[in-house]
Amino acid sequence: MQSTVSGSIYKISGPTIVAEGMAGARMYDMVKVGAEELLGEVIRLDGARAFVQVYEETAGLSVGDPVVSSGLPLSVELGPGLLGSVYDGIQRPLEVLREASGIFIRRGLVAKGLDRARLWSFEPRTKEGGLVGPGSVLGEVQETEQLLHRVLVPPGVQGQLVELLPAGEYTVDTVLGRLADGQELRMFHTWPVKVARPYLRKLDPGQPLFTGQRVLDTLFPVALGGNAIIPGGFGTGKTVVEQTLAKYCSADIIVYIGCGERGNEMTDVLDEFPHLQDPRSGRPLMERTILIANTSNMPVAAREASIYTGIAMAEYYRDQGFDVALMADSTSRWAEAMREIASRLEEMPGEEGYPTYLASRLAAFYERAGRVVPLGSEAGSSQPVLRSAEETAQQVGSVTVVGAVSPPGGDYSEPVTQASQRVVGALWALDATLAYRRHYPAINWNRSYSLYSDGLKGWFNQNVSPEWEMLRTRFFQLMKKDGELQEVVQLVGPDALQDSDKVYLEVARVARLLFLQQNAFSENDASCSYEKQLGILRSLFDFHDYASKAIAADARIDDIRETASLEQLLRLNSFSEQAFGDAESGLREQMQKEFARWK
Repeated sequence: MQSTVSGSIYKISGPTIVAEGMAGARMYDMVKVGAEELLGEVIRLDGARAFVQVYEETAGLSVGDPVVSSGLPLSVELGPGLLGSVYDGIQRPLEVLREASGIFIRRGLVAKGLDRARLWSFEPRTKEGGLVGPGSVLGEVQETEQLLHRVLVPPGVQGQLVELLPAGEYTVDTVLGRLADGQELRMFHTWPVKVARPYLRKLDPGQPLFTGQRVLDTLFPVALGGNAIIPGGFGTGKTVVEQTLAKYCSADIIVYIGCGERGNEMTDVLDEFPHLQDPRSGRPLMERTILIANTSNMPVAAREASIYTGIAMAEYYRDQGFDVALMADSTSRWAEAMREIASRLEEMPGEEGYPTYLASRLAAFYERAGRVVPLGSEAGSSQPVLRSAEETAQQVGSVTVVGAVSPPGGDYSEPVTQASQRVVGALWALDATLAYRRHYPAINWNRSYSLYSDGLKGWFNQNVSPEWEMLRTRFFQLMKKDGELQEVVQLVGPDALQDSDKVYLEVARVARLLFLQQNAFSENDASCSYEKQLGILRSLFDFHDYASKAIAADARIDDIRETASLEQLLRLNSFSEQAFGDAESGLREQMQKEFARWK
């Protein structure tokens, strides 16, 4: 039962206020503060006093101003219309706010997360008189040209469906159906953002998320439903990597959270994404993207909420059977928001001033990733099931979380990086030295790792090639040997090496240019399929084998460097997916012909 509690401001400390006379208020309740009814959230209770973090600028508030609790936690509206939208950290549509107040958003503005006037074409997928429960499909709505939105019965709701509207055009607020107990079912429902949505069971990671980036897909893959972090200092390319993943990864839906990032970076995202073409469908990429913009000049409290807002939306589409990729840029700014709020609450600080619960908050966030069987997906489950065989086959959904981390000065021993590293399955470490050399993506192949690699071996061997794991292992051995030889070179110079060792250095140089680097501005190289990655690796090691045999047959390293095969190999990544097969075959013939003289 919703209840309201009224009090007044006792103390103001930055984005945090203390309200007295709030007996009966509950943790995480939403409140309205002052005459402008600024939104806030109860984050601590001390008797009749409530500590509230306000999601907007608190300048102008005074002691004695009213504080009214709504009795409900911070929640998001989940239904058709989320895709293609741009929200702030508490799900206010920025376009609606701009129309209401101009380019500078006025304090106290509120707006519904979903458009109440828009009509959606609803097709019922169940019948009156049957039992429905969490996850049951009431009907379907064509949300975008590519995505069929399933209207589900929300968690915690079940009973006999006594009324259901026929096919037609309705708003999200229309009552589509009623249960025997009088409960109304609409096209949307609300969900508290800090509560993970329930599911039937979580599946083991056994399928990779395709990213299109060779260094990630081949060397450090992340599983579908897994989690990864991208730590790196200023200027190493965290935001570019996250935006590239959003454009080219294999997920059905993208949720991109700009959490505390610079305004110009978020502006680039807002300007670029509406004009990007989805490589999968040829349609605008925004048709399957949700953007949450909470820049560094926005209130710090809303920054803390934006991460939860994004993950709640991602879980909603996961429950419909879609694969969702969530990009959080960056979790360090989120942690800084928690640190600032904790200091206002005068809590005992932990390492570097962060709250002592930093690690548990990060763990709880990343653990909401996963590949799951949603509620209502299987016959024999504890909940009613009303899905066709076709629908049931599709009902495995996933949320893959990729979080950027901004360690000060690139120091990976700082608390946010360390706490994140303990709970995620993949670390994609960015290196400032590589970035300064214009090596992008600047992923350090010696420092990065993936805990998913062993579990994904079977998938790659079955779906890509039985050679995959062998070539991947050989690549790691090549780069390890290169690192050892580079240390020798720094001590005694390259002339002290034998030509057989110089072949390793030359092939490793080619590997860095051809495989580890990727040109985001090239139409043919921005994203690379598994088949093309395999072909590049195969050609690289074919060249290595030919060169090693030639050196053993008295060829000189300068002879190897002057071959046309080497020049042709370095251009291999510039070919399109369609032309790559012919280019690979041509290179193989060229190597056979050119190295024949050293047999």
